[in-house]
Amino acid sequence: MSGLLGLIFPVYHTNTRDHSSSRLQPPSLHTLSPVTEPLAGASTRVFIYSLKPFSHSMVGLSVGEKHFIQGGIAQDLRTDGRKRLTYRPIFVETGVIAQANGSARVKMGKTEVIASVKAELGRPSSSAPDKGKVSIFVDCSPTAAPQFEGRGGEELSKELSAALRQCLLGGKSGAGAGINLSSLSIVDGKVCWDLYIDGLVVSMDGNVLDALGAAIKAALSDTGIPKVNIASAATPDEQPEVDVSDEEFLQFDTTAVPVIVTLTKVGRHYIVDATSEEESQMSSAVSVSVNRQGLICGLTKRGGAGLDSSVILDMISVAKHVSEQLMNKLDSEIAAAEAMEEDS
Repeated sequence: MSGLLGLIFPVYHTNTRDHSSSRLQPPSLHTLSPVTEPLAGASTRVFIYSLKPFSHSMVGLSVGEKHFIQGGIAQDLRTDGRKRLTYRPIFVETGVIAQANGSARVKMGKTEVIASVKAELGRPSSSAPDKGKVSIFVDCSPTAAPQFEGRGGEELSKELSAALRQCLLGGKSGAGAGINLSSLSIVDGKVCWDLYIDGLVVSMDGNVLDALGAAIKAALSDTGIPKVNIASAATPDEQPEVDVSDEEFLQFDTTAVPVIVTLTKVGRHYIVDATSEEESQMSSAVSVSVNRQGLICGLTKRGGAGLDSSVILDMISVAKHVSEQLMNKLDSEIAAAEAMEEDS
């Protein structure tokens, strides 16, 4: 389990997170054919990755309840009174973990997640000497669902980590990354910042990927990167000496960090912010990460049903429209949370 889970639930912390590069390979990803039509607003060539459906609490519904959920979605009136493209109330709290450089708690309805950011000095990779590195890991609290006790949440943790890396970092290549890796460089080829982003699923009632994406964006907004001074010049073969300030911090720029919008297909219609009961009726879901400029940073699909390219393009268009609503709401909640943190 990760350091974040150990901080929140020390009794379950059994070993130290291995941040080695071998842990960064997205598990169980199956590359589909690249979209042949250009995606409007895409910041890079977009590939769609297929993920297994995210496991969630066993939802036992009668035939009548299933018809009620499906019929309500068809009529644009969901069981909790929302329309198809309306989110549940969103709550954001920042600065929830003192040991981290930045952290945040996000609640979407009954789904609750926490994200933390830890910055450490590292060495750039030889393939990207002018960039820093970002690692993303997710853990599922044993209290989030009964089947997560013991090792039950590991599979979902891997699936969520892979989806977040695809949506926020643009996959293994990092092309089109929603997080500006160049801003993490200190001395090209020699010193950079490594960001370790840990997410924790505290409770789950659907739409956990979007909630984690929102929590990471809020945690990055809360992140202060220590100011670094190059203590002495070094020859090309020497590692420079650096002085890391304990008092001066630079605010991490989250301007280009995207939000994740998941469109869940139930019957012939798409919905956002699906509950666990609604997710149990889905045929497929597409998650699109969109930044403030309307550029697509990443895209994943889950569910067994195939989708025609025209359907995917339509879902992307809807996701871009909905992302403005989510971005504005999230920015407002983050600003309010940071103001409250400063006053406390």
